Amino acid sequence: MNRNLTAARMAKQDEFYTHYADIQREVEAYREFDPCTFRDKVVYCNCNDSFESNFFKYFAANFNKLGLKKLITTSYDGSPIAGQGMFGECLGGNEKRQKPKAVAVEIEEVKDINEDGATSIEDVKLFLEQNPHTRPPLAGGGDFRSPECVAFLKEANIVVTNPPFSLFREYVAQLVEHGKKFIIVGPKNATTYKEIFPLIQESKLWLGSGFANGNAYFSIPAHAGREFADGVFDESTGLVKFRNVGWFTNLDHGRRHHKLPLMTTAENLKFSKHKELKGKPAYDRYDNYDAIEVPFTDSIPSDYYGVMGVPISFLDRYNPEQFEIVGTTESNDPDNAFRTRVYTSQECREGYKKLFGKPGVYDLNASGVVNGVKVFKRVLIRHRRPTKEKKK
Repeated sequence: MNRNLTAARMAKQDEFYTHYADIQREVEAYREFDPCTFRDKVVYCNCNDSFESNFFKYFAANFNKLGLKKLITTSYDGSPIAGQGMFGECLGGNEKRQKPKAVAVEIEEVKDINEDGATSIEDVKLFLEQNPHTRPPLAGGGDFRSPECVAFLKEANIVVTNPPFSLFREYVAQLVEHGKKFIIVGPKNATTYKEIFPLIQESKLWLGSGFANGNAYFSIPAHAGREFADGVFDESTGLVKFRNVGWFTNLDHGRRHHKLPLMTTAENLKFSKHKELKGKPAYDRYDNYDAIEVPFTDSIPSDYYGVMGVPISFLDRYNPEQFEIVGTTESNDPDNAFRTRVYTSQECREGYKKLFGKPGVYDLNASGVVNGVKVFKRVLIRHRRPTKEKKK
């Protein structure tokens, strides 16, 4: 099983290390909403490098501030950075060690061991050096599916980590199965997965507070490839930047309740900054859904009370008190109550011929269609309750 995890990490280049400041910023968003979010809780950080991981460093350094009951972190066999950095000696190895083995780290208190008048990561380091029994080896290699790690999961109240993206579906399924609270990093396109979207629709999972300005920066191991698209990898800093990565959670935070400011239909069509809408007589309607096409989140009309198809990026600003998610324009959702038309194979061939002028198949059932042309995948929403404009 751990061979599968390691292979997934290497083949898919899953080794992206989250910055300390980003972890701190995200965790603080939950504490601002509820100061007791982590108090007396067991926090588990799996899929990490226990000593070098910034998840470990953050929760260990802030153990008392957060009021934690216990911190558990687990590493995995073959970690490319375990045994390096300021905690290398805690592993009993050195930077030349080729095949570090998985260990668990359990902390139940952080005291001022160096007697400098405060508790800090240095006290944690001293504690681990003096108490090797707090970091037992893991026979299962640290795989989050191994019996040892599942036992830790059952003990935990909140899981906070950056899991391997290639195993994201399976990882979330495990958290849901065990009924755990979580704050995890994941690819934004996971919102479209058939295993993930129903959880969002049922308010069992939502997007977190988010990375600053939507930019997620990660460190990568020295051995990792640098074959990224232009603008993703910065040679000067050694960091990769993604805008399609976010936090996923089932813990509440303040941004989730910010009301999205809206304009009326008439105002949107007159004053929109988007040329696709400005000056149009009305919003387009789908050929195959009983809904209107709203191509931009900031163009959702305040006075339309039917179903609207909006971009997936809407989920970043989704307020469950303001809107209801009723479905998605997706072929794997054939029973969608708002679908009005299912295209035949012949119609799909004719659609391709009409659009591209040559034989082919245009899967018109895979998304919303406007005037015979497919649009990007949309989330189907409607206003949760009448707005003030309607009440007047």
